[in-house]
Amino acid sequence: MHELSLVASAFEVLEEKAREHGARRVTRVVLSVGVMSGVVPDLLVSAFDSYKKGTIAEEARLEIAAVPVKVRCPDCGGGAVREEADFSCAACGSRRVEIVAGRELVIEKIDLEA
Repeated sequence: MHELSLVASAFEVLEEKAREHGARRVTRVVLSVGVMSGVVPDLLVSAFDSYKKGTIAEEARLEIAAVPVKVRCPDCGGGAVREEADFSCAACGSRRVEIVAGRELVIEKIDLEA
């Protein structure tokens, strides 16, 4: 389960930010997770809940914001959100689209308690 290693990396950031701000606790973490990131949100929540025990984030709540796949067309400059597996330009039909969002895993927000 690679979600546990992702959570371990996120906790390095959480602990660093808490130290930087002199926080006693992390109360909430918001992650943006691209639908093509390969991350299973339910497994990520389970890994977070297991990992947080005995840490500065023991009482923290994890919120996940799903990021849809967004494409940009280099042929016509069009962009679109694609929910299906058809990665073609909605404007001109070109199949040469670039995926510009939907693969990321980003810590968007950390709520700290001083």
